[in-house]
Amino acid sequence: MREGIIRTISGLLYISILVASILSSEFIFISLFYLLGLVCLIEMQKLLHLKSYALYAVQALLFYLFSYLKFNQDATILLLFITIFVNLFLVKDLLVVRKIPVFEKKKYIIIIFYLISSVIFLTLIPTIEGVFIPKLVVGIFVLIWTNDTFAYIVGKNFGRRKLFERISPNKTIEGFLGGLIFCCAISYGIAFFTGFLTFPIWLGMAIILSVFGTLGDLIQSKFKRQAGVKDSGSLMPGHGGLFDRLDSIIFASPFVYAYLYILNYVS
Repeated sequence: MREGIIRTISGLLYISILVASILSSEFIFISLFYLLGLVCLIEMQKLLHLKSYALYAVQALLFYLFSYLKFNQDATILLLFITIFVNLFLVKDLLVVRKIPVFEKKKYIIIIFYLISSVIFLTLIPTIEGVFIPKLVVGIFVLIWTNDTFAYIVGKNFGRRKLFERISPNKTIEGFLGGLIFCCAISYGIAFFTGFLTFPIWLGMAIILSVFGTLGDLIQSKFKRQAGVKDSGSLMPGHGGLFDRLDSIIFASPFVYAYLYILNYVS
């Protein structure tokens, strides 16, 4: 009971800070996610048994160039291609190999493109049309929270078949489908209340976030299993580390950005 109350308070505080920063200004939003990304970077280095101060400099430089300056669209698209390529390789490693290969050189590649650049694309999503649109990224967070919440509720009450027992014993196929269905349903409400983008576009984002968010959660779970730890950290009472809370949206963000970019390009 006490643990549930702590978890609820911690989660509400996290959501409040997140939404308030998004609605405040683009600069505050980017700055918050630079700090959140920094904490995730610290937690992930611990998971990979790595301690590199150079990665903090890389994160600062990439954030300055891409998130703050938005200095070159061609460079952004190149970064997007590399990020998606690395993320898809992690999906392949998740599915077909027993351990994700994280030898010394690959550790840097994984951290830069799986973590740092994915957080950057999260900060770029609300300005994909050239101006800062906070309700776009708030809607995306509502979708990912809906997916995570109902995947847990449906899985706990109706889950029978394991989704990927070797990596995450508690996840079930029923839970995944429950999260996906409720996420798609909420996308209609977001389209209706925000008046921004059409329902089919929000529906497409809901599917991408549900599928790739779940894959991101499983990949992070595999990293933790290989590291022999339950949580990536202890910053959020009742939730674990910050990386535990953001793993889904971090992994899904470059795919959402690519989806929206293609729609803008076609239109």
